[in-house]
Amino acid sequence: MKIVSVILSGGAGTRLWPASRQAYPKPFMKLGGSALLEQAITRGQACGTDDVYIVTNQDHLFLTQGLLAAMNDPPRVRYLLEPKGRNTAPAIALAALACQAAQGDDAVMLVLPADHLIPDTETFVANALEAARQALQGHLVVFGIHPTGPETGFGYIEVAKVGRQAQPVLKFVEKPDLETAQEYLATGRYYWNSGMFCFTVGTLLSAFAEHSPDVLHAAREAMAHASTQQHPAMGPASPESVTRFEVHSFGLQPDISIDYAVMERAGNVTMVPARFGWSDVGTWPSVARAHSADASGNTLGTADDADWVAIDTTDTHVHIDSHGHKVVATVGVKDLVIVDTPDALLITSKEQAQNVKRVVDALKERHVDSPPHQTTLLPAAVQRPWGTYAMLKEEVGYKVKRITVKPGQSLSLQYHHKRAEHWVVVRGHGDVQIGETLHPTGPGEYRHIALNEKHRLSNTGDEELVLIEVQCGDYLGEDDIVRLADIYGRN
Repeated sequence: MKIVSVILSGGAGTRLWPASRQAYPKPFMKLGGSALLEQAITRGQACGTDDVYIVTNQDHLFLTQGLLAAMNDPPRVRYLLEPKGRNTAPAIALAALACQAAQGDDAVMLVLPADHLIPDTETFVANALEAARQALQGHLVVFGIHPTGPETGFGYIEVAKVGRQAQPVLKFVEKPDLETAQEYLATGRYYWNSGMFCFTVGTLLSAFAEHSPDVLHAAREAMAHASTQQHPAMGPASPESVTRFEVHSFGLQPDISIDYAVMERAGNVTMVPARFGWSDVGTWPSVARAHSADASGNTLGTADDADWVAIDTTDTHVHIDSHGHKVVATVGVKDLVIVDTPDALLITSKEQAQNVKRVVDALKERHVDSPPHQTTLLPAAVQRPWGTYAMLKEEVGYKVKRITVKPGQSLSLQYHHKRAEHWVVVRGHGDVQIGETLHPTGPGEYRHIALNEKHRLSNTGDEELVLIEVQCGDYLGEDDIVRLADIYGRN
């Protein structure tokens, strides 16, 4: 039995703002010591999958590569890079076509979202192998979660019998109102739709051809116009295959979920009830439940250099992402979620935490994502292939950043039409290219880059290089970059 993992690593996780943002979404959040995406990859490996297909946005490639490079035993990976957001049906159809070409129709696809928390890997593997056996018998398999309450935020699956056995699905039901969810819970025959699936390549593609031929045709067209290249992996991973899609043909794919396109229409759908604990960590209260609570019911998700002082505080979750030592104190509060980042602060009751997405919508309507405010798009520390940058200060005419560069890495060779830059290295050693001249630069040394002067920064040392950059000019947007050469293939 050949099993491959298909990891769906998309979505903005807007209900987990401000920790999750468009450029650093929920799959990269760490819970239980590792990123949710890494946990999904590891779960697939535990089922015996040596090959992993990761469907993700093209802007998240280097983040994902960095995560794989840090793993002790990374799998073989093929990246399918989406130029724009689509839904689960196109994503899974593209993965199935890629898998068909490489592994054939009999390969079993284990489809796993990258943002689920499943602590019990051993039980998950047992359920997944059960699902794979069902898939080999020609079934389209969905994992059902036994509901723990009348949740209105999930879709439901109805089966005929109460029990823990795999059985045919009678129907899929969209997110119900509270009264209907309570009725479902009382019957014992309704399960939450986990968004995890299992099927053979051939069975799935046949289902697409019968029930959603438009999705399959569009996916074939997108693959026909795609380009695939082999790249050396970062770290100990095997060489990687990277498929990039042409924007126009990719955009012609219907925006439809796998549930609507196939699962709700097919007659050969089987549900395997999950015997493992599961959370889609879609809201801050669900994140809180993933942490160990103290005697007062409080939970803490924080960086190592942050601290929380709780006085007469109960059932409250605090998340501190300070990038520097910070103390957060709470006095006489209960049932709150407090998320503190360098550029945004969220305070909400747990009861209202489902509505955090409305904050993101309101910020977008107020154009807060225009410089200097990008609190829904960019995290406080923006990840780049070469390292990170963090905004320290911005006012009219100048901007101050803290930039880190990994050992052996380089920024692109570039110039700017509208700003000059001033660099002071505070840790590490590197080469600053200005024009055609290389300037070795160490701690305390300063370099000036004039307007329209081509330049590049490279870390030539064995430790992280840290510098303070001061930009001066009439326009300081990130789009004022003309790249002349880039080792990461960016334009």
